[in-house]
Amino acid sequence: MKAGTNLEKVLNAGYFAVTAEIGPPKGGSARVIESKGEMLRHTADAFNVTDNQTAVVRLSSLAACGILRRIGLDPVMQMLCRDRNRIMLQGDICGAVALGIGNLLCLTGDHVKFGNHPQSKVVFDIDSIQLISAVRTMRDEGKFISGEEVAGPIPIFIGAVENPYADPFEFRTARLSKKVRAGADFIQTQAVYDVPKFTQWMAEVCESGLDKQTHVLAGIIPVKAVGMARYMRDYVSGVEVPDWLVKRLEDAKDVREEGIKIILEIIEEVKLIPGVHGIHIQAVGWEEVVPEIVERAGLLPRPIV
Repeated sequence: MKAGTNLEKVLNAGYFAVTAEIGPPKGGSARVIESKGEMLRHTADAFNVTDNQTAVVRLSSLAACGILRRIGLDPVMQMLCRDRNRIMLQGDICGAVALGIGNLLCLTGDHVKFGNHPQSKVVFDIDSIQLISAVRTMRDEGKFISGEEVAGPIPIFIGAVENPYADPFEFRTARLSKKVRAGADFIQTQAVYDVPKFTQWMAEVCESGLDKQTHVLAGIIPVKAVGMARYMRDYVSGVEVPDWLVKRLEDAKDVREEGIKIILEIIEEVKLIPGVHGIHIQAVGWEEVVPEIVERAGLLPRPIV
């Protein structure tokens, strides 16, 4: 097996991959990251750490990923273009390599108006597709954006995100193609609740041959409350929560168990869709449910590669 991150090796070996998200604290506690990492250690192949998600200040993804690496886990460092210019972006990539972090998820980032510092100045020097291209150039050509040579190897497995549900729907595969051409080795999607529409998108992905050029991981967000389901349906842009899902939770005697059953059903359907190479579980503020979901979905033990 060729060298690479655990996630890279799992995907390249043809296994159905599992990644899980770890939300960093609003402070400098390494113990919070360590405890979440230990709790999820055996449930996933790699662990995403968000980067000031929704423009709310939290422990940096770079530091948190370094902590996960220190306890023997394979982190996926999320990196937003919102808060950094190209100098800082490339500097943090070099810093990640120095800390042994080998997976990078490139995102443009939510606008600061959604966060707790709406008066902040945004950067957006480059966008996520340009960042993907820059990382690939650093890795494959050994050059910075400026053309200057990088001093040493940059072994990064490059990730990107895609929303199969965003309008206009007919442009979603074309946008994915741009990210793949830029250098995205794997893709983590927005949450999948409307499986038929996701299946339609994946059929287009496979028809265009993109499933052979990148690894698509379907986003999975467990729903633990009726209010959460309604809020995502009515107010979260880019997430399509069907009315039937809300109704099932409203009618359930045990909302927690019903929410888990719904997610398990979605995972079973997603596993059968051609071109899907894994799932990415985003249990926002509910990381403790991830081991149960992965076990009940029949995805344990995780492969050793």
